[in-house]
Amino acid sequence: MRKLWGSWNVYEIAWLTLFSGIAIALTVIMKDTLFGFTVFLTGVLCVVLAAKGNLMTYVFGMYNTFGYAYLAYTNGLFGEVMLNLLFFVPMNAVGFFMWKKNLRGDRQVIMRQLNAASLALVAVVCAAGSAALGYGLSLIEGQNSPYIDALTTVLSIVATILMVRRYKEQWLVYIVLNIFTVLLWVIRTVDGSPDGLLMIVMWSAYLVNAIYGYYTWNKGAREARA
Repeated sequence: MRKLWGSWNVYEIAWLTLFSGIAIALTVIMKDTLFGFTVFLTGVLCVVLAAKGNLMTYVFGMYNTFGYAYLAYTNGLFGEVMLNLLFFVPMNAVGFFMWKKNLRGDRQVIMRQLNAASLALVAVVCAAGSAALGYGLSLIEGQNSPYIDALTTVLSIVATILMVRRYKEQWLVYIVLNIFTVLLWVIRTVDGSPDGLLMIVMWSAYLVNAIYGYYTWNKGAREARA
């Protein structure tokens, strides 16, 4: 079991405990749904395990993908729905097997780094894809915040591909993604979403974790090149 989960440092345990406690408190105080809480909890476990380079991230990620898709659907965020069901579900399976083939002896995935030209290409794809998808979503009746929804959708796709391919730059994309997704749920909360506040906390937790993830993977990529 220890080999499966890997070792946890003090920061990781404190981070997980803090945000899980906040989620429980908000669920009780705001009378949010138990389902929303399970989406939050599996999401937190998923991202902290990803930051550790632990294969189990994809196990919790699968439940979180279906759960978050449902919450996005009930909030009129159809770009998020399509992203989760049509992309994240199959990519969870692909990522699991690709990581499994590239594990070190301590069960941590081997980490890599993009060159400057590839990183520039990633930035161009994110900008162009967000503009195009945003226009398409704006034509859908009932769609909320189409361009922010489009941006988070495209960034999620790019970050996931980088994650499956084991590149540390996924975390730079995740940092930007998490900032805009917090903004997206702030807008939905103002508009009366019952799960909005919990989603704000969840994505804020993801943002903190993304910064830690970049630190961890930057170190891991250097060690892999040594």
